[in-house]
Amino acid sequence: MTDLLAKLYPDHLATLQRRGDTALARAGFDHLVIAAGQPRMQFLDDRPYPFAVNPHFKHWLPVTRAPGSWIVHTPGQRPKLIYLQPHDYWHVVPEAPAGYWVEHFDIAIIRDAAEAKAHLPKDAARCAIIGEDNAAVDGYAPNNPEKALNCLHWHRAYKTDYELGMLRVASKLGVRAHRAAEAAFRNGASEYDINTAYLNAVHETENELPYTNIIALNQHGAVLHYTDLNRAPPAHANSFVIDAGASFHGYASDITRTYAAKQAGEFQALIDAVDAAQKGFVEKVQKGTNYADLHVHAHHVLAGILREQGFIRMSAEAAVASGVSGVFFPHGLGHPIGLQVHDVGGFQKDESGGTIPRPAGHPYLRMTRTLEPRMVVTIEPGLYFIDMLLAELKARPEAADIAWDKVDHFRQYGGIRIEDDVACGETTPENLTRDAFAAAA
Repeated sequence: MTDLLAKLYPDHLATLQRRGDTALARAGFDHLVIAAGQPRMQFLDDRPYPFAVNPHFKHWLPVTRAPGSWIVHTPGQRPKLIYLQPHDYWHVVPEAPAGYWVEHFDIAIIRDAAEAKAHLPKDAARCAIIGEDNAAVDGYAPNNPEKALNCLHWHRAYKTDYELGMLRVASKLGVRAHRAAEAAFRNGASEYDINTAYLNAVHETENELPYTNIIALNQHGAVLHYTDLNRAPPAHANSFVIDAGASFHGYASDITRTYAAKQAGEFQALIDAVDAAQKGFVEKVQKGTNYADLHVHAHHVLAGILREQGFIRMSAEAAVASGVSGVFFPHGLGHPIGLQVHDVGGFQKDESGGTIPRPAGHPYLRMTRTLEPRMVVTIEPGLYFIDMLLAELKARPEAADIAWDKVDHFRQYGGIRIEDDVACGETTPENLTRDAFAAAA
């Protein structure tokens, strides 16, 4: 894989340089300066929070553990890396820069964060400085010009071949760990032990993962972001929802699967219906598909499943129009993914900025752009039995069209979510997640 990335990286870097040139021209600056960032200290303590590198920094090179470092791009010049490698016997010092990307940078090694100033462009006022406020060195504070960020965020949706390669590997790592977690569930493990099996298989610490794992047994699957991890297994594990990803050089995968225990055949039938629907939504990740329209389409399909399986008596159209479908499917169909799990630019009108609003009644959708080749998005429909939302539904006129006995019976299973990472192609989508599952099998 390293040989392939080495071949793809020069074109990736050239693409970022062109985008940087455009962003600087739009914002009226001469230099693009990107701070890796600095750790933040916990309140009233001498311990830092886990360090998360600026995503703009790791866009340029596969380095995620070099706080205090900087990248400088000046049009027409080789990019510069100012790399902090401190003299420090308290902590592990970042290794010297190495790998396929090194030859493409002018590299200056510094031993103290303040030394970066000597290597940054002389006129700070002519720099578009991207980063968090705590990354500042004397006279060089991040200004994050909106025009530059809008341009960079818009184009970040279009992945280079190098980035698609990164995302494929992240999917493979996540799938490997998903299979270990499913096996632990089948063997009767607790949520905590399932999570441990996942970490052992993915070979990443919890802080290295792109987000906190969701490992939910039974009713816990109705909590969309459940992260409590019970230490003891339930008396009867009927269902399992796992939403967990992996990181590869800063690129994320985001994968969700739902499993039924052998004795829970009725729940398996509902999983199968959602899985079939999800595959249909994936097929629509094509050039020209409006993502917001796809989300609304998903509501109609899922409402149809609820009617077919006897949970509601109203039509799918009435369920969507009345908001009943949103009780059972209360989140968005998905989001952009890449350098961040919920990647930026999902609502932008164009590279100048602007916002494409969400459809009325769908406040949690995370993307409204029209799909184009090289975009990568998640497709994650779900059906849930959430006590709070069901209690609210019982007080509405539509409650008369709900089969409450069946709904109440299914509360024990929590819910269903199935999520794949999908790259939009010219004609057909590439399902990074299912390809990885197929290869692992």
